[in-house]
Amino acid sequence: MFAVMLRELRYLKRHKVDAFMAIVMPLLVIIFFASMLSAGKAEHLPIAIIDQDQSQLSQKIIHNLSINPSLKIKTISSSQDEVERMVNNTQVWGFVFIPEGAEQRLVQAKNAQISMAYNQSFFSIGNSIASAMQTSTLNAIGDYLGNSYLTNKIPYAEFPTPHVKVSMLYNPSMSYELFLEPFIVPAVLHLLLCCCIAFAIGQEFKRHTFTEWVGSTHIVSRFFAKVLLYVLIFCFWTWCWMFWLAHIKGYFIAGSLSFLLLAQFVFYFAYAMISSSVILATKDLPKTFGFIALYGGSSMSFAGVTLPLNNAPIFTQFWSMIIPFTPYAKLQTEQWVIGSNVIVSLAPFAILLVFAGLFTLLSIRLLKKNVQELNS
Repeated sequence: MFAVMLRELRYLKRHKVDAFMAIVMPLLVIIFFASMLSAGKAEHLPIAIIDQDQSQLSQKIIHNLSINPSLKIKTISSSQDEVERMVNNTQVWGFVFIPEGAEQRLVQAKNAQISMAYNQSFFSIGNSIASAMQTSTLNAIGDYLGNSYLTNKIPYAEFPTPHVKVSMLYNPSMSYELFLEPFIVPAVLHLLLCCCIAFAIGQEFKRHTFTEWVGSTHIVSRFFAKVLLYVLIFCFWTWCWMFWLAHIKGYFIAGSLSFLLLAQFVFYFAYAMISSSVILATKDLPKTFGFIALYGGSSMSFAGVTLPLNNAPIFTQFWSMIIPFTPYAKLQTEQWVIGSNVIVSLAPFAILLVFAGLFTLLSIRLLKKNVQELNS
């Protein structure tokens, strides 16, 4: 097996494009996404304010919105049509509408009719805008009633008010880096690994070097050595990336690091076996790459990472169940972010093992079939 790994390394040394895809490209992927998400959270998102009331209440709301780091007030106008045009042109992501007489209605215990609108076609930005605008506006209304209006009307009245504490667990800063990057990097790297495995085996057919395997008493060992080299390369880059996030950026591993590293190896090995099964079955690189793009490229979308699967169509839930990325995403969240007990993550780990085992058996069977066909 070691001799086959050395043979594959010599092959990568001779063929620069293959070496670039297997060794350099994973590093570039990590650098790209680390740079793109390094800010952590989107801030200073532009909004507009329609202030038709011109009151002390509206000044409080404007002040609270202006000091919210997630928001940036681009314009304050009394024209609703002008602001709606800015929303349609994506110059601002949302607006707060303070109608005339809002303060007077509020102090009379009536509906102040203050409203907010935001662009939800950009899902993450829309949610951030909505949460920031709502929080700032409600705080401003509470501040106005408690410190401006009621203090002047009933200055000596003291009465208990309910307090509700809301705590955000595991990602209190709402960092996109902690939320997205741990999923995006494995999602792209496993797709790249599948392409490398398919290309490496496909080249054996194309260059007619697969005939060297015929008559060998260690066919399976040679096959696994070839695949394991690429799996180990991608595991190495994944572990380097994890070191960056955990020790440089400070997103420490809350659960079992050793169990997570083992799960990553099984995860990459499962996809390597899937890719090798397809190329051994088709012996056609374009068809294999098409399957990889469909099967591996949809992993993150169908794994329940960014969009929930609770009320998804039956096909979506079925597709989610037949991709190894789904149990891996669950295991990674449990061990990296939540810090769950290893026992909790044994179920998704067992599913990963099932994927790896089934496609390993399929790959070995297809490998022996190809060898028999060459013998005959």
